[in-house]
Amino acid sequence: MRFQANRDVFSEAVSFAVKLLPQRTTLPILSGVLLEAGPDGLTLSSFDYEVSARTVITAEVAEPGRALVSGRLLADIASRLPAAAPVDVYSEDSRIVVRAGSARFTLLSMPVEEYPNLPAVAAPTGVVPADAFSTAVAQVAVAASRDDVTPVITGVQLEISGDSLSLVATDRYRVAVRGIPWESATGSTDTITALVPARTLQEIGRTFGSTGTIAVSITGGDDRELIAFSSAKRTVTSLLIKGNFPPVKRLFPEAVDNYAVINTAELVEATRRVQLVLEREAALRYSFDLDGLTLEAIGSEQAQASENIDALLNGTDTVVSLKPQFLLDGLGAVHSEFVRIAFTKTENPNKPGPVLITSQSSKDKAASDDYRYLLQPNLLLR
Repeated sequence: MRFQANRDVFSEAVSFAVKLLPQRTTLPILSGVLLEAGPDGLTLSSFDYEVSARTVITAEVAEPGRALVSGRLLADIASRLPAAAPVDVYSEDSRIVVRAGSARFTLLSMPVEEYPNLPAVAAPTGVVPADAFSTAVAQVAVAASRDDVTPVITGVQLEISGDSLSLVATDRYRVAVRGIPWESATGSTDTITALVPARTLQEIGRTFGSTGTIAVSITGGDDRELIAFSSAKRTVTSLLIKGNFPPVKRLFPEAVDNYAVINTAELVEATRRVQLVLEREAALRYSFDLDGLTLEAIGSEQAQASENIDALLNGTDTVVSLKPQFLLDGLGAVHSEFVRIAFTKTENPNKPGPVLITSQSSKDKAASDDYRYLLQPNLLLR
């Protein structure tokens, strides 16, 4: 095997191929990146049985062939090669040589024949706008659980219906939902669901965010249900999480009459200041009335804090206690100058319901981005 490639293109391709690999693996061979030089250029692949990545780049191939080398080591080397020089990669006995300018690295070649075959990608199920998908993933994935004890809520549920794709995530304290356009590639009107690990989906959103469109392929019916995302000669596949995602969409109210509209940046800054005196996991008290919003942190005996900011209240005075970081996560996903915080009701008049956070394009006009974030100080699901 022997090829030459542009340094920046090669470095970016290696980084993409190894980005989703785990830091530690029980099988050392799965830490490798597979290089395949052929008539179509250079293909770089990685696979750990849970997730795979593949990309094709332009390269001048002098000798076709395949090689398997340590992925993270190759990524570190490629990112530090001299910028102005092209990269030459070739086989030398049982090793792979990487050269650029006067820099030369020799890497041990791993046994290619022991490397598993990457999963096959089925025909596209549909297509989504890359920028909208990337934004939606960033807005929703923040609400996914990080507790592996309950794997089913560590993912983001994709729900396809007609010409729309809905992304849903929850950690039982909050629920985030966002809808974006979906273009079916099969003409099917059936409802399709896929539960994708949140970490994988976040990386896909960051990587494919500026690529135009993303083709999504969902295959099921056997023990290895897969989803694939493809765009700009790059493909990522992931095993789907097995299990029934909780029906959290039913928790959203159809309409809420009692709400407040607040400047998003002012609420974020006030929350960050007042929470400084809080004990870990403690909640902030938010009091809404016709004079505005008062934030209060009792904190410890040594420190307390409070702050008043402007808020336009529609309805009755309301007091809620919320975990500040959970609120900040929701506010960070609201991409508008103002935010609407709506107060839902429960059967117990002395117990406030969850607050519903949505975008607000101005003080008197709701935004139209279909993003909703439901936050409860207590568990939403038991």
